[in-house]
Amino acid sequence: MVGNTLTPMGTKWIHLGKTSFFLLRSKRLLGWSFLLVLATGLFTWFGYSLAIDFVDGLTGNFFVQAPDSSGLLGWFKHKGWFIVKYAFFIVSRVVGFYLAFMAAYCLTAPGYVFLSASTEKLQAGDQFEEDAPFTVSGVIIDLIEGIKIGALGLVVTVAALLANLIPVVGQIVVFLLYTYYSALMFVDYPTSRRRWSLGEKIGWLNKHRFVAFRLGVFPALLSLIPLLNIFFLALLFPLLTVHTTLNFTVIEHGKKNSR
Repeated sequence: MVGNTLTPMGTKWIHLGKTSFFLLRSKRLLGWSFLLVLATGLFTWFGYSLAIDFVDGLTGNFFVQAPDSSGLLGWFKHKGWFIVKYAFFIVSRVVGFYLAFMAAYCLTAPGYVFLSASTEKLQAGDQFEEDAPFTVSGVIIDLIEGIKIGALGLVVTVAALLANLIPVVGQIVVFLLYTYYSALMFVDYPTSRRRWSLGEKIGWLNKHRFVAFRLGVFPALLSLIPLLNIFFLALLFPLLTVHTTLNFTVIEHGKKNSR
């Protein structure tokens, strides 16, 4: 058990160090975390391969044969073709990997909900409130909620791209967008066990803005690391899920105890 498990609202914040210790003490949580990282990696790689094969198929032979570089016009055509080729290569790979990761996130959502529930059960002990029986419909609901949040992630990405065009203020807005969206992704797991709607999840974040910021700021910082962000997030997803669940549960049980 975590030392300040399920104490009232005045409890201290359960930081990542204490969360790591909590996770390492449980073989069950560690084993499930390993399986989820493996599944996320496999789904991401499979989706990425399909996406890239599809996109490369659309371009046909356009990037296979360089245009004639003779003459001034030919030189410009060749340089333009070269720039477009490598810009397309980089952008298509980054976007393809991001979309594949979001698809993997949606597919593994039921597994992370189970990890979150196991965390809460270990934390709460006798105070744990059992879920409704495991059903196919429940898994489908988890998948649908994961798809909703994945779709919202695309909206957030577009909004961030537009906001990024605004100097200084735009970058702050982008960081806040990714921070609160990251918090939503992880709050999704303990709230899915309670069958909350997307609106209820967003409402919780709005009510607990400072807590949401603390939950989302670390994964948001990780997301700013070019290329390696997906790998870091995939590896740390279980830890961040456990971290969010512990703090979410403290707040929710604190509300019940204060009534």
